[in-house]
Amino acid sequence: MKKTDLAKNKGLKINSSANRFGTPGRFGKDAGLPLQRREQRKQEQALGLIPFAVKLNGDLVKQVQALAQERKTGLNEVVADLLKKGLEA
Repeated sequence: MKKTDLAKNKGLKINSSANRFGTPGRFGKDAGLPLQRREQRKQEQALGLIPFAVKLNGDLVKQVQALAQERKTGLNEVVADLLKKGLEA
């Protein structure tokens, strides 16, 4: 085989391996769609919400989750309500 034939075969091998997986979603039809996390973050910022991470005891978390299920509301609303009541006292 000639050197040019070897290079051509190598190029074909590279191209076939690159096209094996197809076009990822971020470059194809989904390229124009914003991520859901970004949308959610923008909506929360518009409402004035700020992420606030804390580490709590497991039993306390279970109590807060149970309270949220009783009230049939989200965990964020229950924690906000509890913080307001605690700060007022």
